[in-house]
Amino acid sequence: MDLLRFITAGSVDDGKSTLIGRLLFDSKSIMIDHLEALERQSKNKEDGEIDLALLTDGLRAEREQGITIDVAYKYFATPKRKFIIADAPGHIQYTRNMVTGASNSDLAVILIDARHGVVEQTRRHSIITSLLNIPHTVVAVNKMDLVNYSQDVYNNIVIDYAEVAKKLGLKDVRYIPISALNGDNIVEKTTSLSWYEGPSLLDILETVKLEDDIDLVKARFPVQYVIRPQTEDLHDYRGYAGKINSGIYKKGDPVTILPAGTSSTIKAIEHNGKEVEEAFAPQSVVIHLEDDIDVSRGDLIVKNEHQPRVTNEIEALLCWMDQKALVPGNKYLLQINSKQVRSVVKEVSYQLDVHSLEQIASPEKVALNDIVKVTIKTASPVAYDAYQELRTNGSAILIDETSYVTVGACMIQ
Repeated sequence: MDLLRFITAGSVDDGKSTLIGRLLFDSKSIMIDHLEALERQSKNKEDGEIDLALLTDGLRAEREQGITIDVAYKYFATPKRKFIIADAPGHIQYTRNMVTGASNSDLAVILIDARHGVVEQTRRHSIITSLLNIPHTVVAVNKMDLVNYSQDVYNNIVIDYAEVAKKLGLKDVRYIPISALNGDNIVEKTTSLSWYEGPSLLDILETVKLEDDIDLVKARFPVQYVIRPQTEDLHDYRGYAGKINSGIYKKGDPVTILPAGTSSTIKAIEHNGKEVEEAFAPQSVVIHLEDDIDVSRGDLIVKNEHQPRVTNEIEALLCWMDQKALVPGNKYLLQINSKQVRSVVKEVSYQLDVHSLEQIASPEKVALNDIVKVTIKTASPVAYDAYQELRTNGSAILIDETSYVTVGACMIQ
């Protein structure tokens, strides 16, 4: 059974947390004791209904304000698929939280309040969805019950958003009218929206094709662990463990180990404790090489065709995540997959306005939640791909050397 990671995003009070709660409730993915706790926490509601938003709004500050200020993750499963949901904040000051939640998402659910239509926050979240190259987008027009389930209101919002999607180049955009509060079109179709002929939201989530999102051409295998038991039975055993990020590897394939550029051939591949002839993304495997060469954690094993770039200077779009401002010349640890190198932010060329996509040249400072174009120089060469071409090998993080806190998320250009 495959796994779909998706994020919900929208303006404050668009109903993201209620939507997730409804998905969990109606798909019977809530444990009995959790349901009883929700009933107790919802006792102050006048109508006696369970407040489904409490399923994700776990922080006390969120419950007091009725908003989401951190990324809440929830897991559930149906007979067809497993899911991990990231509920992103709606406030502009939490841009970093949405970037964090969306960085490895396969799909974005962008909520729009039917009463307000496409607003500034809708555009901002759509721009971030585009920047992060999320393969699938579902535009859920929520609170249809508050506009009398009007087809005209829904159609006008679809027309408005289609212009945004076209401008940003969003992929595979689907539209659906819903009422998260009442459960209309969430898990089951509803008679209240009889004019809508498409699937329910859960149907979309269960059937969206993920296999087409995996690049099986550019083979990338970052080494996470070097296995050397050095026991009597396994005296000569040397395996390189990790997850295949993209591509297909076969026994006998000539490969290159980057960044060193050393060549070898695949001697054997282990998957689930058994030797196999080939393996492919996103399987976790152990690769053995014919030659006894120096391979360490963070090295990238690639096939000889379609190789990534190797350099010690990269350009990236950076979302700044630290309270302290970014200053050019500051030193950080740069991590791409399992590779970690010392680096310095050499230059900040422009700041990206996440409302208009305008480029503001040479910003005076880079503050929390700002998205900027930077040049980063590394102490040793790194192997990478452009983020828009291969997300799995084009994303990186900056880590503060002293506190070890992640201070920036990078989309390498």
